[in-house]
Amino acid sequence: MSIMANTSKNTLNADVEIRGNLKCSGELSFDGKVEGDLVTESALEIGENAVVKGNVSAASAVIRGKITGNATAKDRLELKSRTELVGDIRAAKLIIEDGVTFVGRAEINPSKAVPSAAPAHPLRPGEAYKASEPSRMGR
Repeated sequence: MSIMANTSKNTLNADVEIRGNLKCSGELSFDGKVEGDLVTESALEIGENAVVKGNVSAASAVIRGKITGNATAKDRLELKSRTELVGDIRAAKLIIEDGVTFVGRAEINPSKAVPSAAPAHPLRPGEAYKASEPSRMGR
């Protein structure tokens, strides 16, 4: 089951429970429970009472609730204090406040550049780093 909404601002409060996907083209403010994906082509705000068991996808997103699933934002993704997210994140920009629980992987790529391949010969202990090689920090 999918629900399609076409208005510019959509608000679903804490008393809403959905089993199925929710898709809209306008802004979405969601504070209820859903077992399914939340998708919008605009801004998404997930409230502190929200429980999402599925993926979320938006142009930009501010998350305050609990999500078990992946979160994708074409632009900016904000995880506010007390957010619980178990899943992977993909966004151009990521902001994480103190007190967030995040279990998963994050791919943050503000320039949307394609990462270069790792060099065939990684550095050995004591070997000098050459500026022409891609950075290995964090690997």
